[in-house]
Amino acid sequence: MNLEFLDYAFMQRALLAAVLVGITAPAVGIYLVQRRQALLGDGIGHVAMTGVGLGFLLSWSPVWMATAVSVLGAVLMELIRWYGKTRGDLALAMLFYGGMAGGVMFINLAPGGSNANLTSYLFGSLSTVSESDVTAICLLAAFVVLVTVGLRRQLFAVSQDEEFARVTGLPVRALNLLTAVTAAVTVTVAMRVVGLLLVSALMVVPVAAAQQLSRSFAATFAISVAIGVSVAIGGTVTSYYQDVPPGATIVLLTIGAFVLLTVAATPLARRRARAAARVAAQEAGDPAECVIPAGRKPTGKVGV
Repeated sequence: MNLEFLDYAFMQRALLAAVLVGITAPAVGIYLVQRRQALLGDGIGHVAMTGVGLGFLLSWSPVWMATAVSVLGAVLMELIRWYGKTRGDLALAMLFYGGMAGGVMFINLAPGGSNANLTSYLFGSLSTVSESDVTAICLLAAFVVLVTVGLRRQLFAVSQDEEFARVTGLPVRALNLLTAVTAAVTVTVAMRVVGLLLVSALMVVPVAAAQQLSRSFAATFAISVAIGVSVAIGGTVTSYYQDVPPGATIVLLTIGAFVLLTVAATPLARRRARAAARVAAQEAGDPAECVIPAGRKPTGKVGV
């Protein structure tokens, strides 16, 4: 394979950012899927637009400003989830759409700013990943990995059953808040490669694909990260050679991986179902030959 793209500094930066995104997005996404908050990343992405716009307006780093605004938005989302019993959905909708509107307004108020400046942040862009962006992404990715791996037992317990976790003495609200903040940081890590509007797919779809092969948390975590890194690198390289948008390419590759693994896992699922049926029959005291194979309808006759 021709590796000439590695001779270019912008591709080296883009590939490093892609690898970090491929690691961090599924690492956070696995907890969001368990908590049934698969679209949280999408909402945070809308809020992060205000941070990008403020970065242009104040001549600060859009990545760091988006991080600050995203974290604030994530905290507000958790507070709304805790206390917004009846008006929670309405408050979240206003927060999301207000974030989008704020981003467009601020960037147009910035000197020389226009909606075109938002494009690389909304959909990702290889050529615009700067050295300062890479530094910020590395630092933020280190935080995400430290939280998702170092506190995996606690975060998994809270994601599975909050009441049980509370009974065992875990600080449930603090861990929920930490999960939301980590998701916000992940969104800003990914926005330069995948884009704010597409990052949620990379947080969720690799996890869904990994679940086709394994039900173990550790295995699902490892497989989803492997998928994330593979599609991020594949999408980045493909976008270089084919001159296509990197964010869209990465997401389409991720969906393709999900479809392929779903098809490949179908025979495995059937074998598991037959094995489970045999075990259940044996525990019930029925002879193994009386078990009806998965997918076959009963005929009224029992083979001997």
